[in-house]
Formats: sequence, structure tokens, C-alpha cells
Amino acid sequence: MIPMLQPDDPPDHFPDPARALRHPDGLLAFGGDLSAERLVAAYQRGIFPWYNEGDPILWWSPDPRTVLLPAAIHRSRRLERRMRQARYRASIDEGFDPVVHACAEPRGTESGTWLLPEMHAAYSRLHHSQGLAHSIELWDGDHLVGGLYGIALGRVFFGESMFSRVPDASKILLVILGCQLARRDYRLIDAQVASPHLLRMGAQLWPRPRFLQELSRAVTDDPPLPLAPLDPDLSTPGGGLVAARDIEQRCRL
Repeated sequence: MIPMLQPDDPPDHFPDPARALRHPDGLLAFGGDLSAERLVAAYQRGIFPWYNEGDPILWWSPDPRTVLLPAAIHRSRRLERRMRQARYRASIDEGFDPVVHACAEPRGTESGTWLLPEMHAAYSRLHHSQGLAHSIELWDGDHLVGGLYGIALGRVFFGESMFSRVPDASKILLVILGCQLARRDYRLIDAQVASPHLLRMGAQLWPRPRFLQELSRAVTDDPPLPLAPLDPDLSTPGGGLVAARDIEQRCRL
């Protein structure tokens, strides 16, 4: 049986992630609330909320953990060709709420979403009041055609969700985000749970103990520069591709 959190429990009152269930993988606790303090305490401990409408708040710490290294995001030849040809504009924090709203839209045959209004409100508070949640957007003129959002704590970016309205938009943004993070010496992108899309982009599966050890080192270490705004040379997919190649080359030296 997993423990229940009470809304008046201290924000950092979470069980040890090692106690998370194997089936379903990573389920650790339920209850509590989505206050900014509790969310920050959760992410600092490698725990995140994820639940459906009608469920209590569920807290997770899966094993293994899906991780991307900012300087080592893979680009296929097809993606590089699209980045050279694309005429989109990228930005950071120019449309946080529209990005979260788009991420919450049902996809394919899905009829619902885990990104419920109270989740949207919680992350919006972390963005507008705390400056901890960020979005990265892809624009075609004034039209938002792709985006992703997450939380930045220390030198870790905790990715939450992404969407695409044109082919490869989320992949382009992931490459650009990796460049922005690498330049600020971020150590990890926590992608939480594996998907074929993330694995093709170079995601690694880390055992929970390794992830938590690396997290504890990186999450309290402040980066030298703020995450926003986006570096000017990264505002186009072509510029992002040039920067990604340069970062990749430097890592090989």
C-alpha cells in the first residue's frame, strides 16, 4: 500500500523514492496538493505528479528514469535537413500558457488528458510567480506550431510535455533547448518516462539510484545565466543546427 499525503503535511513530506511500486512502475504516494512549495520539493527529490481526471493526485518516481544530456541530443539526417530549410522562429517564455493549453489537447484517438486545469494552474503559478517553469515555442509568423514546457531547478530541466502542429516541431525545439541548456552548463534533462521519440533523440535509461545521485548534485547548483531569453542565434532552426554541431564538436575535443 502506498502512503497518503495530507494537504497540511510539510511540503517535503515524501516517502523515499526507493519505496515506489514496481507495478505500476514508480507509483510512490497519493494525495497532498499542487502548491508551488510541494511541487519544487517533489522535483528536487526526483518525484513528479501525474494523474487522470477523477483520480487523487498521484506521485511517481519510475525506475529506470529517462534522461537526455543537453549537449548530446541526437539529430537524424532528415531532421537536420528540415532544420536547414525551416523558416520558423523559436523563443523562450513568450507563450507559456498557450503552450501548456496546447499540450493538454487530446491527441490521436485519446479522449481525455492528464494535464487537468488544476495542473495547468499549478505550473502557471510556477512560471508567473516563481519564475521556475518555462516554455519554448516555435512560431510560423504569429501562429504557435510547436512547444514544450518544464521546470528549471539548479542545473536540471524537468521536461513535462510537448506538442507539434507541424512535422518535427518538438524535435527542432528539443535540439534548440539542448543548446540553450548546454551553454548554461545544465547537466540533465529529466524526460521522466521513455518513448520511441525520445529514445531516437538520444535519451538514456538510468537506474533510479544513479538518477537520484546525479540529481542531488545538480539540482542545488545554480547556472551562471538565466534560462530566458533564448540566445539570438538559436531563434531559427538553422541557427540551432549550427550551434548544436558546434557544441557537439567541442565535447569531442
